[in-house]
Amino acid sequence: MNGVSSQCAKLKMYDGEDDKPIMIKKPLPLRTVSWSDNIEETDLDVPGTPRTPRHEQCMFHHDLELDHRPPTREAMLPEMSRSYKLLLSSLGEDPERQGLLKTPERAAKAMLFFTKGYDQSLEDVINDAVFDEDHDEMVVVKDIEMFSMCEHHLVPFYGKVSIGYLPCKKILGLSKLARIVEIFSRRLQVQERLTKQIAIAVTKAVQPAGVAVVVEGVHMCMVMRGVQKINSKTVTSTMLGVFRDDPKTREEFLNLVHNNFDKRFDIEKFYGGMIPAVAGHGAQGVQQGIGGHRRTLSASTFKDDTPRNNAR
Repeated sequence: MNGVSSQCAKLKMYDGEDDKPIMIKKPLPLRTVSWSDNIEETDLDVPGTPRTPRHEQCMFHHDLELDHRPPTREAMLPEMSRSYKLLLSSLGEDPERQGLLKTPERAAKAMLFFTKGYDQSLEDVINDAVFDEDHDEMVVVKDIEMFSMCEHHLVPFYGKVSIGYLPCKKILGLSKLARIVEIFSRRLQVQERLTKQIAIAVTKAVQPAGVAVVVEGVHMCMVMRGVQKINSKTVTSTMLGVFRDDPKTREEFLNLVHNNFDKRFDIEKFYGGMIPAVAGHGAQGVQQGIGGHRRTLSASTFKDDTPRNNAR
């Protein structure tokens, strides 16, 4: 949201010899954008997608006698298949040999799947899953798997996304955060833009006090080609609202993202042994290991809120 303005102040200077003015561009100071500023729709949309070919400015757009609808993605398969077939021929391959006979069509379908986010919008995915709730503590969903396509080389990059936000009387269905990741990752992308688009989408959905997004990705364009560094990872973040302004809030989010709670407490193991004892009412007790210690829990332990002495 913050950044250097693209506009530059022009200064006239003279070199002292021929007194010809020299134009020097001086960047303006940093501009702080208020959190209350409206987010432009163009921050979420990508122009020229198959779903919206941007024909609204066409002079014939409102002519009802013309079929001016954008093509469906399925209708693009024949042309894309021909393009892949031409690509195989350009590589010196024989597209008619058995192993490649159906490859152009398969590749076209795969590319449409890799970029299916172009056919999805934020409104369609959220589907009214915004709920009024008197909750103002941090909500974090971490390690959401992400697969995308690098727009520079058309090779994959993949990784995980962690999202946090501070609600303002509205919360978003947890699965919708993962679906927002799918919308913007299933496009031709760069990781920096992907991170920002996810953050802005959450902001538009629930108008929280702040949003934080961290993306960690492995880029095949750095692994399979170029520098070929197989262990490199790229980490990008976008902090909006209180996550940008308050260092303690930002630190809390980063600690939650980087801590591995699975090693500290396994809920499934803890409750897995208790349920049979509670349901059976005849079991004398179930031994369950927690943190290396053995505990015996019987059904009477759960009759009220006060643990009995037979839970030892």
